Amino acid sequence: MASQDSCPVCRTADIVCGKWTLLVIRDLAEGRSRFCELERSLQGISPRTLSLRLRALEEEGIVERQTYPEVPPRVEYALTEKGSALVPLIESMRTYGMQWLEIDCNESPADDDAADPADHDAADPSDDDVADPTEREPAGATA
Repeated sequence: MASQDSCPVCRTADIVCGKWTLLVIRDLAEGRSRFCELERSLQGISPRTLSLRLRALEEEGIVERQTYPEVPPRVEYALTEKGSALVPLIESMRTYGMQWLEIDCNESPADDDAADPADHDAADPSDDDVADPTEREPAGATA
């Protein structure tokens, strides 16, 4: 068995599995962005965390930083070729989420909060077939 340092899955996970990292890459897949644009699109991320994630991705060669000699200075971030190679991974995660986690990419979290639970039950009768997760047997239990 390969050590964690020589395992490509482990090494990739070390790079991309930090909180917010894949979401930064997802947003940069749309094209160049300024810091404030990324901060706005990643609601809830602190400026410090965003700065740390961008710096780490830059050090890994996944993100490039372009500084323009203007007043005030303008800085834009973009994916490198190495970073763009991660986009299919993110697309696969999106497909998985839509297929297996019943998440619709077109809905915003605010839409879910505004929805009436009664409307949800009526809209999808197949949900009646799903067992209550609190009724599941503990892992390892036998019937």
